[in-house]
Amino acid sequence: MADPLPLLTVRELKAFETGDTGRVFTSVLVIKRLATKTASNGNPFLTADLGDRGGSFGSTVFGDSPVFEVLKSAGEGAAVRVEGKVDFYQGRLSPRLNKAALISEEELAAMPGALENLVETAPENADALWTELNAFVDSIGHDELRMTVRGVFEEIGESFRWSPAAVSMHHAYRHGLLEHTIHMARCCKALLPLYPEVDGDLALAGILLHDTGKVIEYEGTLSVKRSRRGILQGHVVLGYQLARKAGIKAKLDPDRLERLEHIVLSHQGEPEWGAAVYAATPEAVFVSMIDNLDAKMGMVQRALRQAPEGVEFSERLAGLNSPLLLTKLPPNQQA
Repeated sequence: MADPLPLLTVRELKAFETGDTGRVFTSVLVIKRLATKTASNGNPFLTADLGDRGGSFGSTVFGDSPVFEVLKSAGEGAAVRVEGKVDFYQGRLSPRLNKAALISEEELAAMPGALENLVETAPENADALWTELNAFVDSIGHDELRMTVRGVFEEIGESFRWSPAAVSMHHAYRHGLLEHTIHMARCCKALLPLYPEVDGDLALAGILLHDTGKVIEYEGTLSVKRSRRGILQGHVVLGYQLARKAGIKAKLDPDRLERLEHIVLSHQGEPEWGAAVYAATPEAVFVSMIDNLDAKMGMVQRALRQAPEGVEFSERLAGLNSPLLLTKLPPNQQA
């Protein structure tokens, strides 16, 4: 009887090269995304994104494959054990899956380290990030503005601590929203001395609240997807509602409340990116630019963390419209 195949992670799979095509593997993965499509001949097929904490890959599963019904019945967010062969499509890892089996929550809990391997988390300590967030809230000097921010976090509480900042684009992992917000707040404090036209309290409040609607927009444990309200309203509108409700309760003056709401409504930068309006105040422009910076650098940081040894370039990163050079700059040899 042949020895069972060792379980490989996505990072290990992505270290394979085209010369490894056809190599058999087995992995325990989460179904990140799943879509049923129809081929030109009328036959159905699935496009599936499967992954773990180290990344994900796409695979096409045709209707005559035994894997088709397993994945379709399991649905997004389910854990599966898959067996397949290494393959590539347009230079990207795209394995051919031959077998798949659903793993129950009980089975997953009984597998040492399996859950931890499936759920990607922020590299920074979540408790320390949460403590830092509360310190940023306390540093807001304007009383009603500080009370407004505090009121939002009292309402959404624990949800903000574990929520991702996106489904796939940036900081798309547990505690990612908290990490992204803290990174932006750190940038805010560092850059404010350069721009005296920007009200520091208002800018910081806008940063802390800009993405709070995402705790309502996203749902799921092993895999994240958009909720009903997330699809129908979006995090920009949901965050605006949270900020307005808390601002009215805190008796924040109408001018500051309107400016705070505007930061939330405009922080995405462009309407095609999800902004309700273009940034039209000094603070809104400031916050929007910091958000864009940290979103893109978050993509860079994640790609570098997940880079397999010896690989020069990442796959194309949608948010950058380019692959990323992964090799480190050689050390400075000057004395």
